[in-house]
Amino acid sequence: MNENERHISIWSHFLKIVEQIVEPQKFATWFKPVRPVSIVDSTLTVEVPSDFFREYLEAMYLDVIKKTLKRVIGADAKLVYMVRAVRTQPAITVPEAAGTTPVNKEVSVNIQPSGNPSPFVYPGIHKIQINPKLNPVYCFTNFIVGECNKMGYTAGTAIAAAPGKTSFNPLFIFGGPGLGKTHLAQAIGIAIHEKFPELVVLYINGHEFKTQYMDAVNVRNKLTDFLGFYKKIDVLIVDDIQDLQGPGTQAAFFNVFNYLHQIGKQLIFTSDRAPVELQNFEDRLLSRFKWGLSVELMTPDYKTRLKMLQALCRREGVSMGEDVLEYLASHIKTNFRELEGAFLSVMAYATAMHAENSVELAAKVTEKIVNTPVREITIPAVQAAVCEYFDISTEELVSKSRKRQIVQARQISMYLCRNLISNCSLSAIGAQTGGKDHATVLHSCNMVSDLMATDRVFKKYVNDLESKLLPSKA
Repeated sequence: MNENERHISIWSHFLKIVEQIVEPQKFATWFKPVRPVSIVDSTLTVEVPSDFFREYLEAMYLDVIKKTLKRVIGADAKLVYMVRAVRTQPAITVPEAAGTTPVNKEVSVNIQPSGNPSPFVYPGIHKIQINPKLNPVYCFTNFIVGECNKMGYTAGTAIAAAPGKTSFNPLFIFGGPGLGKTHLAQAIGIAIHEKFPELVVLYINGHEFKTQYMDAVNVRNKLTDFLGFYKKIDVLIVDDIQDLQGPGTQAAFFNVFNYLHQIGKQLIFTSDRAPVELQNFEDRLLSRFKWGLSVELMTPDYKTRLKMLQALCRREGVSMGEDVLEYLASHIKTNFRELEGAFLSVMAYATAMHAENSVELAAKVTEKIVNTPVREITIPAVQAAVCEYFDISTEELVSKSRKRQIVQARQISMYLCRNLISNCSLSAIGAQTGGKDHATVLHSCNMVSDLMATDRVFKKYVNDLESKLLPSKA
């Protein structure tokens, strides 16, 4: 065998073994894109599309990879990753970059006769054009990528390249307000529409789906039309899925979900909370939300906030001093929406007052938008306050101790973190409380809420600590 081709032969042998172990769809998604680069002694170097791809491979298939490599190469086998060089994200340009509004192809639907037929609408097969309801501004070109959303972006671009054919089905995007959930979901839809114009894409919010369902059940024979309409969709994006309340609505959505998923159509959902935190949802729906990939969008860091402001300057075609952008990025920390609002407000004030964009003007605008807290509340700050209040150590708080006082303090700590810290996920709280999982954190928060409603002394504990952490509410 040619020594220059040895790595190719070894990787081919490796893939044949792994293909027998891993599910076909996941094998195609996670192993086929990997390319062998070289082998030196027992060290095989492979190329992967991204850091996220490498992290996912190691998180999900490390044991399979290790055992198979030892079988193919030998006991000393090692694997080295190289991240494939990618083009840098295209710069955001002035509004033309947004592109044209996507339009779906016409599809055939079967209209059933109703109790009160219109003389102008006849039952039978009809050609209709479904409005995808995609805003061209919410494209990937205008999406700012940072550590806060990199996983969502990577999953989104993978879906856009092969809708319905990746392991990310459904894709469940969750996070606080203004963090880009709608933008990311629509960007995926727009990218799919551009690459696969023959596919029918639809963006809709949960409340609108519920309203359509209620209208359908109030008109005889229209529920069939309603379900038939949704079964024509190739890519269904449902924003604010938490609004799908009501047993009838959820039953209809379950029907649509099952049908589309089984025939390989792509499903994308957004929510203001993780699947485990959704209230009043049927268990069968919640289990299906977890079938694919759940991605949390986090609060953007300073670097990402500054990138967004610079991109806004290019998109709006305006010039704003770097010192002004840095001031806004360092003072508006909550989410992208507030940051964009502050940016546009500075522009508007400068125009109205015939003044230059300046740090002084940015400071005036910022004061009207956000109230800068006396101090930032963090998980360690909450834990320190709870430990001081109950006279215990931090080590005891995050330990596995089942002593009543320790358990009580631990549960209150998790409850306060969830309620007082903006965009603080259950998983983040659990990770800093002795490695608890999100289900344990959620249970603790619910326990505290229940006890506050029935135990006056316990409620005083929580109120005292809230006052300590939020002096303005004392």
